[in-house]
Amino acid sequence: MSRIGKKPIDIPDDIEIKIDGNLIMIKGPKGELIRKIHPAIKIEKKDNKLIFSIVKEIKKASALWGLFRVLVANMIQGVKYGFEKKLEIEGIGYKAQTKDNKLILELGFSHPVEILAPNGIQFKVEKNIITVSGIDKELVGRIAAIIRSKRKPEPYKGKGIRYQNEVIRRKAGKKALTTA
Repeated sequence: MSRIGKKPIDIPDDIEIKIDGNLIMIKGPKGELIRKIHPAIKIEKKDNKLIFSIVKEIKKASALWGLFRVLVANMIQGVKYGFEKKLEIEGIGYKAQTKDNKLILELGFSHPVEILAPNGIQFKVEKNIITVSGIDKELVGRIAAIIRSKRKPEPYKGKGIRYQNEVIRRKAGKKALTTA
C-alpha cells in the first residue's frame, strides 16, 4: 500500500486539469504540461481534488501509484510556480554566458562548450552562478545534470561546476617529502 498515493492533491483555483483516458493535461499561469499515466493507475477529479487509485493489480502497482501521484503534484507546482536549479562555476578562467537560446561555457578546453536550451528551459548567468529554470521539474534537473557533467568538481582543488550548496569532499593531495 502506498502512503503517498493515498493522499489527494488539492487543485489551486488558477489551474485547469483535463483527464482524457491515460493522458492528463495541466494548464496554469506559467504554461501547460501533458503526461501519459500508466494503465494500472486511475485518476479521478472530485471537489477540486485529484484522487489516485489502482485499477490493475500488478507487481509494481503500489510503487507506480505513489510515483504518478508525485509526478502530477510536481506538474501542478511547475505550471503554478516553476522550478529552478542553480549551479556554481569555480576555477580560474572558467566562464559562462548566454547567447540567444544557448549556454556557452569556457571550461579550460580548447573549445567552448555550447548547450542548447530545449523548449521550456531558460538559462540565466550572474557572475559565476548559472540558473536553469522551467516548468518541468524532470527536464530542469536533467539539463542541470548535463551542464554539471561537462566539468565535474574535482576533489583536490574543488574546480569545476557544482550545484549550489553541494559539498565536495576534498582530498589532501601529494605531500612534500622533507629530508632530515
